[in-house]
Amino acid sequence: MHERILALAGLLQALKQVRRVAETGQAEGSVLETALDSVFRIDAESPEAVYGNVEALRPGLRLLREYFRNENKDEALPRLALAVLQIERRFVRDGAMAAHVHEGILATAPLAERLGSTHPEVLTALGQLYADTISHLRPKVMVQGNPHYLGQNDIVSEIRAVLLAAVRSAVLWRQMGGSLLDFLWSRRQMLAAIDASLR
Repeated sequence: MHERILALAGLLQALKQVRRVAETGQAEGSVLETALDSVFRIDAESPEAVYGNVEALRPGLRLLREYFRNENKDEALPRLALAVLQIERRFVRDGAMAAHVHEGILATAPLAERLGSTHPEVLTALGQLYADTISHLRPKVMVQGNPHYLGQNDIVSEIRAVLLAAVRSAVLWRQMGGSLLDFLWSRRQMLAAIDASLR
């Protein structure tokens, strides 16, 4: 359960940044870096290694706790998360698309290594990769926000790059045995795991 919780925290944390960038044009630097670094850690040995460490996931763990306690203030966030979890299923089943994304990430990795995962050139490359592949899946992930920012190419690239990170977390969650039934039957166990991770 602990590993599933970390993957879900990574998902929510990334999507909160998507919402923030769409609304304000600004991401939170360290949280953005955690999300984008996770995209390049394809062969990490554990969920902790995907995100660097549990500490890096504290914002996402708090968001997850708020959701399970019915304290979530951002109604768009669970809807966005559900859309990404649904898209993940279609993505994984499409072998050609999954291979294309995998190759695109490997091709961008040297650039991220040299410039950092949050560099504009890296965001553009990952954003284009998302646009060419996952953005064609249904149901489409609809990001609402300030039209002023959503009309800027660099902001759109950043949002798409972070959506790619969210899909990465959704894939990890499934790999750890997660399913939508967790939200129906495992709320208490998940809350206990979140509290343990936040100690």
